[in-house]
Amino acid sequence: MPSFHNTPYAAFLFDMDGTLLDSSEAVERVWRRWCDRHAIDAEALIAVCHGVRGEDTVRRFATSGMDIDAEAAWLNAAELEDVDGVVAIEGVHDLIAGLTPDQWAIVTSAPRNLAEVRLRAVGLPAPGVFVTAEDVSQGKPDPQGFRLAADRLGVAITDCLVFEDSPAGVAAGKAAGAAVAIVGPRVPATEGTYAIADYR
Repeated sequence: MPSFHNTPYAAFLFDMDGTLLDSSEAVERVWRRWCDRHAIDAEALIAVCHGVRGEDTVRRFATSGMDIDAEAAWLNAAELEDVDGVVAIEGVHDLIAGLTPDQWAIVTSAPRNLAEVRLRAVGLPAPGVFVTAEDVSQGKPDPQGFRLAADRLGVAITDCLVFEDSPAGVAAGKAAGAAVAIVGPRVPATEGTYAIADYR
């Protein structure tokens, strides 16, 4: 059973982008290109896109008559081609190496193919339980993804520790009933059970 700050948990549930790895440079590059194509305010979009499924962000900022599925597919294709500057969060390789397959999962808003590309780019393994955008009908801040991961691991969500970096992700973890460790500066430390800069 993994523990954090001497508290035992049944499992660790990790978001991916901003939590296991930092892809913000690539994410923002692609979204800025998309905003330019559609004359959408990039700063307003980037302020809220982290931790949210691409299709949900497209839907939120869509212009009249926009094909949501086609635009989400364009974004995913562009992100698959761009892993420049994607790096692992400090200390994460050692942390993951110390966990058994039944002790951790990833719950990401990214599509499966993009999540796999980014994990490979930083040398992290894909977990046995891997919940991606395609696995849920409601993305974060809805808690569905975290609850699904706990179910697949065979543990109670209330016995899990969620690692998250975005407002949508932290809200999802809390709504699921898990303890939440906030990684990095995007969410105030007071919002979580713990707050860490990295895994060292």
